[in-house]
Amino acid sequence: MVSPTPTPSGPSRTVRELLASPEVQRACSFFTTHADEITRDHIALCSIPAPPFGEIERARFFEEKLRLHGLSEVSLDAEGNCLGLRRGEDARGGPIVAASAHLDTVFPRGTNCAVRADAQGRLHAPGIADDSSGLAALLALLKALEMAHIKTVGSILFAATVGEEGEGNLRGVRHIFTRGDWAGKIDSFVSFDGPGVERITHIALGSRRYRVRLTGAGGHSWGDFGVPNPVHALGRAIARLAAYPAPRQPRTTFNVGRVAGGTGANVIAQEASMDVDLRSQSTAELQRLDAFFRRAVREAVDDENNARALQTGPLTLELKLIGDRPSGETPPHATLVRLAEEATRALGHRPVLDCSSTDSNVPISLGVPAITLGAGGDSGNSHTLDEWYDPARRATGLKRALLVLLGAAGMEARELLKDEGGRMKDES
Repeated sequence: MVSPTPTPSGPSRTVRELLASPEVQRACSFFTTHADEITRDHIALCSIPAPPFGEIERARFFEEKLRLHGLSEVSLDAEGNCLGLRRGEDARGGPIVAASAHLDTVFPRGTNCAVRADAQGRLHAPGIADDSSGLAALLALLKALEMAHIKTVGSILFAATVGEEGEGNLRGVRHIFTRGDWAGKIDSFVSFDGPGVERITHIALGSRRYRVRLTGAGGHSWGDFGVPNPVHALGRAIARLAAYPAPRQPRTTFNVGRVAGGTGANVIAQEASMDVDLRSQSTAELQRLDAFFRRAVREAVDDENNARALQTGPLTLELKLIGDRPSGETPPHATLVRLAEEATRALGHRPVLDCSSTDSNVPISLGVPAITLGAGGDSGNSHTLDEWYDPARRATGLKRALLVLLGAAGMEARELLKDEGGRMKDES
C-alpha cells in the first residue's frame, strides 16, 4: 500500500519515499514504455468533437475507457460529467482526492477535430492541448496505477468535466461540488489542464462575463439621422470601459471580445451586442470593476438616447450575466501546494505558482484544497484551429501528476490511521 509517513519535513520526504518505492518506479516507467499508447488515446479523445454544451459523445468514450481499465464505479452524472472511483484501502472510506480534466473545447459544432502529426512529432488539431492532453493524462495515470498494482489508503475520483470553457461557466465542476452525489465528500482536487511541467495554479482568477444587447427602431443613415443608434451606444460604453484605471496589483483586466450589429454602412442598426470579460485576482477589485462596467453601459445608453431624437422611442438595454467564476486561493503553505512544488523539484524543474481561471476555482471558493497542473508536454496556438501539442516532455508531467495524487491520497489518510499514542498503526 502506497502511503508515505508524514514527518516534520512533510511533502519533501513524502516525494522522496514515493520515488524510492518499487511500485511507483514501475508506474513511472509506464509513461515512457507506453508513450505511443498514451498518444493513441490522446488522438482518439481529441478526434471526438466536444463543442460547448455538446460533450456527450466524448464523455461516453471516456466512460468506456474507465471501465476498460479497471474501474467499476463509473457513471455519467446529471450534468454530463464522467466519474469513476478508484477505491482506497481504508475500510472507513478515507479521504477522496479528485483527479480532473475537462471534456469541452472552445470550438463550435462542425469544427474538424481530425488530428495530424507533423515531421517533428507535434500533434495538430483544435483542442489537442486544451484539454485533450489532460484527459489523456487521466487515462495514463489510471493505467499506470493498475499496471503497477498500486493501492492507496484514500480513494481517487477520476472526473472528466463538462462546461469548463467560456459560457460553460464551470457548470460541470459546480455540479460535482454543489448538487451531485459527491458534493461535500471530496477532500482535495487536482485538475490537469493543458501542457507543462512547472505551473501550479493555486489562485483562482475570478471573472464575470456579460452579454450586452441594445435594440432600437433603426432606419436610414440619412433620412432617419437622429434616431438612437445601438452601435453608437456600444461605442460610448466601450470608450468608458477602456478608460477604466485597472490596477496592476492585484492584477485586473477587462476585454470586449465580440461586437456584432448592423447590416450595412448606410443603415442605422436595429440591434447591436457585445460580449465582455472582466477579471481580477481580487474579489474586491472585481466587484469594483463590475459595478463600474454596469454603470458605464447604462450611462452610455442614456447619453445616446438624450443626444438623439426620441420620436421613435429610446434604445432598450438587455444586460445579461453569462459567466460568473469565483475567486480564492489554496495557500502556498497548504500541503497540496507544497506537495506539487516538491514533486516538480524532484523531477528537475522549477515550480511556478500561478493564478488562472480553471475548474479549481469552484473547490477553492468552497474551501477545498485544489490546484491545477499542466499534464506535461508543450503546446502553442491555444484556442485556434492550428493548436498543437508536442508530447516529448509528457512523461515528466505524468510522473509529477502521479506523485501528487499518491501523496495526497496517502498523506491525508495517514492521519486517520494513528493510534491513541500518536504512532502509526501497523499496516503490514
